[in-house]
Amino acid sequence: MGFSEFLGNERIVAALRGTLRASRVPHALLFTGPRGVGKFTLARMFAQAANCERLQDDFCGQCATCKRISLLADPQKLIEQGLVERGENADAATVERVPLILQSHPDVWVLAPDPVRLKNPVVRPMLRIGQLRAVQRAACFQPMGRRVFILDGAETMRWDVANVFLKILEEPPGSATLILTAPSPYALLPTIVSRCLQFHFAPLPQSAVESILREKTTRKPADLKLAAKLAEGSPGLAMEMDVTAASQSRKNALRILENAAIGRGFAQLFAETAALAKDRESSFEEQLAIFYALLTDLLELTSKIKEPVLRNAPLAKELQALARSVDFAWVLRAIAGFDELYAGARRNLNRQLGLDALAASLAPGTSAGPSPVL
Repeated sequence: MGFSEFLGNERIVAALRGTLRASRVPHALLFTGPRGVGKFTLARMFAQAANCERLQDDFCGQCATCKRISLLADPQKLIEQGLVERGENADAATVERVPLILQSHPDVWVLAPDPVRLKNPVVRPMLRIGQLRAVQRAACFQPMGRRVFILDGAETMRWDVANVFLKILEEPPGSATLILTAPSPYALLPTIVSRCLQFHFAPLPQSAVESILREKTTRKPADLKLAAKLAEGSPGLAMEMDVTAASQSRKNALRILENAAIGRGFAQLFAETAALAKDRESSFEEQLAIFYALLTDLLELTSKIKEPVLRNAPLAKELQALARSVDFAWVLRAIAGFDELYAGARRNLNRQLGLDALAASLAPGTSAGPSPVL
C-alpha cells in the first residue's frame, strides 16, 4: 500500500515524496495531462500521504485517516450522493448556496465540475463560484493536519470564476495545498498557472496499460489489446472504455473527414455532423479528440514517414486511402479548423453549425477556414 501502487510517471511521484520528506509542501500544484492518466488518483494519494498518521513521505493505507481519504477514490458515488441531498430540481441560487463538495475527511476536499442534476445533467458541467467561495472560507480555519483542496477539471472554470480563485492563490493559507488538474496549462489563466508548481503527466506505454487491464479487468485478450491501443496511454480511459462504441466513433469521425475531402453529398455529410453534435454519450471535447487522433495519423501518412506509427491501427487501410486523396496542407488546414472549433466551444459556439462550416471548408477548391457561428 502506498505510492508504489501508482504506475507510471515515477519522476512526479519522487518529486512529491521529496516535498513531503523535506516538509516543504507547495501551496499550489498543477497536474496536467490526458484524461485517465492518473492525475486525480495521484492527487488523492498525495492528500493521504500529507495526512497519514504513520508515515512522512508515503501513506500506509491502514490508519483511520488513510481509510477515510481513500473513499475519494470513487468520486462519482459522492457526486451522486451530493446531488440527491441538494435536490434534483435545485435552482441556480441553490446550486451556488449549496455547493457540490466531496469530502470524506475534514482536511481533504474535492471540487468536481457540478452537473447540477443527477437525472438530466447539464451538457457542460463546470466548477462554480459557490464551490470556490466555500474553499476560500474553509482555508481560513486551522486544520487537524494538512488541508488539501483538489480542484478536478480546473479548466472548466469560467474566467470570472477563475479570477475569484486567483485571489485565493494570491494569499495562500500556510497550512493548505491546492491541487488543480487540467488537460493542459493553456486551458487556464496564465496568472493561475504562474502561481502553481507544474507537473505534466505523460501517457503510459501500451504494454503498461495492457498490464493494468489484465490485472483489474476481465476483458478478452483481443478487446484488452484494442482498448489499450485506443486509450493512447491512459489506463483510466482504457478501463472504462466500451471498445465497440469507441471503434464505431472513430469510424464515424473518419467518414466525416472522407466525405469532407471528397466535397460531395453535403446533405449526408451534414446529417452525420448533426448526429455527432447531438451525441450525449460523450463530451464535445472527447469527440474532437477523436478527430485530432485521426488527423495525427494523416499527418504521418501525408508527410511520407517510412514507418508511421498509427494511433488508429485498425483503420489503417481507410486512413491510407484518405491520405492518397489529400495532401499535407489539407491536413494542416483541418487541424487549424478543429483548433478554431475547440476555442469556439468554450464561447458557446453553435456546435452543429461549426461542424458544418468546418466540413464545408475542407471540400476541394476551398482554402479559407470556417467562420465561427456564435
